[in-house]
Amino acid sequence: QVQLVESGGGLVQAGGSLRLSCAASGRTFRRYAVGWFRQTPGKERELVSGISSIGFPYYADSVKGRFTISRDNDKNTAYLQMNSLTPEDTAVYFCAVGSAIRDYRKIEQYDYWGQGTQVTVSS
Repeated sequence: QVQLVESGGGLVQAGGSLRLSCAASGRTFRRYAVGWFRQTPGKERELVSGISSIGFPYYADSVKGRFTISRDNDKNTAYLQMNSLTPEDTAVYFCAVGSAIRDYRKIEQYDYWGQGTQVTVSS
């Protein structure tokens, strides 16, 4: 069992930055790939970025060049650095981990999810 806790969300003006953290319990974090998703009311949860167990990143086109995903396995934590934020980035952001991720975009491939953290970007 892995528990995930997101933090770092908040209110920021357009053009600003936030860094989200995803802290995991347990000693198996390093074996999991990590995905960051976001969701707005009435819409499906969408992948923002993913990172493999050995650190290879993947980004959705909408965030390439603005967001950076990373992980620190010694701290059991993954991060999402978000720069040049726009109001369209406003959403609840979730992290998730999976041991057999073939496609970061496939929600069903993730084993554990966090509760989410709200990110609001004002114009």
